[in-house]
Amino acid sequence: MIAPTTCPVAPTLAEIVERLGSIPLERIPSVPAPGMATETDVFRRPGGEKRLYELVDGVLVEKPMGYYESLLAGVLIQLLRNFLDEHGGGIVLAPDATLRFEPGLVRLPDVGFISWDHFPGRILPREPILDLAPDLAVEILSKSNTRAEMERKLREYFAVGTRRVWYVEPDRREVTVYTGPEESLALGEGDVLTGGEVLPGFSLAIADWFQRAGKRHAEE
Repeated sequence: MIAPTTCPVAPTLAEIVERLGSIPLERIPSVPAPGMATETDVFRRPGGEKRLYELVDGVLVEKPMGYYESLLAGVLIQLLRNFLDEHGGGIVLAPDATLRFEPGLVRLPDVGFISWDHFPGRILPREPILDLAPDLAVEILSKSNTRAEMERKLREYFAVGTRRVWYVEPDRREVTVYTGPEESLALGEGDVLTGGEVLPGFSLAIADWFQRAGKRHAEE
């Protein structure tokens, strides 16, 4: 007697949302269907939309980023670029840079630094998605980022070789520096960020960073 074959049961949308860190459902587009997205879909812009998407477990996940988060990223990119112009060391990536952590997992840190050590002869690949993890990853948190989502992302960063991660809380003007999934240091406006062993010599007063970006209107 031949045993009946069974087909794997596709996860429900609720299960997908939970696996992604209980993110808001509106961050998951219905097309392509969750679980069926590919790396090609990361670059599609239906109707010319300018949204950014990461790819996680075959699901497109919108990367939320308001103007102020973008402004903070832009200021940091400029400061890092100025430092690297003088001291060298690598490249700085903007929020739309795509990085493949593993097949089917594409992340877009808000700011990324990658050492020249990863590019023999300082020759950059032609592929649209870098098959690399950033040495330094910066995530500027938005309201729709959940704790579970960012905990998952943190584990992913260090699993693929990222050496330092900064999680930035714009409203509180705080930065948490991670040197491992369980190793962190919380810094406030009176503190100074340093590049550590990733960017030796780089330092940035947190108050100066936010001052350059400008003060955002307080919520009522």
